[in-house]
Amino acid sequence: MFKKFTTADKLLFVAALLSLIFSEVLYFYEEKADAIFIGLWVPSILAFGIYLKLINNTNNKND
Repeated sequence: MFKKFTTADKLLFVAALLSLIFSEVLYFYEEKADAIFIGLWVPSILAFGIYLKLINNTNNKND
């Protein structure tokens, strides 16, 4: 399953995971506003990864 992931896919997944963990840590240290702000990065990072994947797939089909 992981053989299909490129290096960029793995890096984006790690970035999203670290963002989620950091957000939770901030939340438990009573920095709720900062935690929510950092937590909003997770879907943005994953959406950016999907966008890159779609762009890559459409470029490969046109070649």
